[in-house]
Amino acid sequence: MESAEYHSALAALSWQIELGVDECIADAPLDRYDVPAAVPKPATPVVAPLVAPAVVEGPDPVAAAQAAADAAQDLDGLRAALATYEHCELKLGARNLVFSDGTPGARVMIVGEAPGRDEDREGRPFVGRAGQLLDKMLAAIDLSRESSVYITNVLPWRPPQNRDPKPEEIAMMQPFLHRHIALANPDVLMIVGNHSCQALLGERGITRLRGDWTEASGRPAIPMFHPAYLLRNPAAKREAWADLLSLKARLRDR
Repeated sequence: MESAEYHSALAALSWQIELGVDECIADAPLDRYDVPAAVPKPATPVVAPLVAPAVVEGPDPVAAAQAAADAAQDLDGLRAALATYEHCELKLGARNLVFSDGTPGARVMIVGEAPGRDEDREGRPFVGRAGQLLDKMLAAIDLSRESSVYITNVLPWRPPQNRDPKPEEIAMMQPFLHRHIALANPDVLMIVGNHSCQALLGERGITRLRGDWTEASGRPAIPMFHPAYLLRNPAAKREAWADLLSLKARLRDR
């Protein structure tokens, strides 16, 4: 005959099963008030000292640019040197090399910043909306790219998505730019935009620099607002007109 304790235990087990208990956690009771002994820390593994990887030095992009620019004896040679220069990654994503436009040997040389979409497609600087405004600005003081102005950019290739030029890109293009100015041999430079000022004057802040005559690459130079800036900020055209008149007076006096 089964004991009363058996039936009580069986009833308790059935009640727990109805509550959803479906497995046994442990075979023996666990004293949760018992403090376990401290677990010893594992010994610190001995790690061999790291050996710095060998540095593989490639050609200096700026030095390579300087050598290529110095070797160019005329504008065609400089254009060919730029076309074969392999150290600027902008070249990989651009459609065309944007070298120059206008009249070589003109008294005024305009230095812009970098090609945009329209310039990249046509291979000439200042051919989009900003270029159309530039032509109107020049015409207002009796200048034109067809007869009296020569135009180039700091960068000959379009940056992706029209982003700003990087300092290292400007640095590797500076030897080509200075050689370009020397070969074109203008009387005065018109430096258009912040990045052009950075490349030729070593500083930025076009709203502070504009309108004040300075010297760049051994020639008189006047920083001016970029036409693209004037399209976004029409109120600045008043200052741009004053700078154009200053340029006109400088050409008349030379």
